[in-house]
Amino acid sequence: MLRSLLSLFLCFSAILPLLNVSSLADVITCSGTVPMRYRNDKISITDFGGVGDGITLNTKAFEEAIYRIQRLRRRGGTLLYIPPGVYLTGSFNLTSRMTLYLARGAVIRATQDTLTWPLIAPLPSYGRGRELPGGRYMSFIHGDGLHDVIITGENGTIDGQGDVWWNMWRQRSLQFTRPNLIEFMNSRNIIISNTIFLNSPFWNIHPVYCSNVVIRYVTILAPVDSPNTDGIDPDSSSNVCIEDSYIATGDDLVAVKSGWDEYGIAYGRPSFDITIRRVTGSSPFAGIAIGSETSGGVENVLAENINLYNMGIGIHLKTNIGRGGIIKNITVSDVYMEHVRKGIKIAGDVGDHPDDKFDPNALPVVKEVTIRNILGVKVLQPGLIQGLKNSPFTDICLSKINLHGVEGPETPWKCSDVSGAALGVSPGPCAELTSTHQTGTCSNSY
Repeated sequence: MLRSLLSLFLCFSAILPLLNVSSLADVITCSGTVPMRYRNDKISITDFGGVGDGITLNTKAFEEAIYRIQRLRRRGGTLLYIPPGVYLTGSFNLTSRMTLYLARGAVIRATQDTLTWPLIAPLPSYGRGRELPGGRYMSFIHGDGLHDVIITGENGTIDGQGDVWWNMWRQRSLQFTRPNLIEFMNSRNIIISNTIFLNSPFWNIHPVYCSNVVIRYVTILAPVDSPNTDGIDPDSSSNVCIEDSYIATGDDLVAVKSGWDEYGIAYGRPSFDITIRRVTGSSPFAGIAIGSETSGGVENVLAENINLYNMGIGIHLKTNIGRGGIIKNITVSDVYMEHVRKGIKIAGDVGDHPDDKFDPNALPVVKEVTIRNILGVKVLQPGLIQGLKNSPFTDICLSKINLHGVEGPETPWKCSDVSGAALGVSPGPCAELTSTHQTGTCSNSY
């Protein structure tokens, strides 16, 4: 694994000139979005009977350590230190004003005893579990209604041991929706950094109904055939920064969401002010995705300096009839992609429905989308933009895009029910976006 990561880092370094990042001094970060707190009070999991032998179950030790942090409320918060070793545990809840710090060589490993896994209510913006009706299994590490929480360290590992869950999904023996690896709900001022996330049962990192979230310097790994193991999914959340990370999973690397059909429309909480930069990864699905659950709306998303390898789709905006919601002011720039099935896809016929109660007249609105400075090598199809007949996608700008295919004739773009402009696009874009001068949609993008 480390050899693969090193190879990708060298590859990433080689293409920095393509991404207009000339030196570390020029690198923009959002580290000031949430301050990194120094905790004067420090405790170790071993103080509460934690044993890092990979066999002893440490659920009680984690619960008691976190209860101590919650009860004493030390000024400035408390750091919970996880020393080197493998700490097997069931799922547990975090508390406010704490840092979970994993030393180098430390592993927090999820038990595979699914019968002991707690159930929690479905998210109100989904109305049911994402996979199955009813409740859902609680995430491995969970937080609800928290503030000032940090997960960091020396690149220790949080291991979800997800293969037992993946097999249950394949065998259709699940009773409820699988657990995420990390989920924060209704929380603010969260930092996740310098940690490896491995083999999540379902989505890896899921901030939902959150604000002020920084996720940086993380590595997220799951097998290419692991089902629905999205990397990072900001969901009905605001002021989220994701940067300087490597993700290789079985589903979308980063997917911005905001609720599902009539439940998301009723809950009405959008995702907005999302920044994604300097993310490298690979997946059979999408690199940067919006949706498909976008019923609360998604606005003001910037994704830049992205490097994608062996992808299904490079950039994917996806929604559906019945979703409602608006997808607006989305900018994706400075992307390098290699060995990709489809470079760019913006479509209104993607994703399933929670039930048959969705409103077929709840049509999504997609507008003000700019995709620029994209270089693709060995891209089988450059792109597809498929709007809705009764809700065409508008103000779509493609600028300075080169998506080179394999040997043989170039595969053309496919478009319908879309308007906008395309400048400097190769192979040539669809007629609906053809423009020979800088006006309107692309006037500030060339």
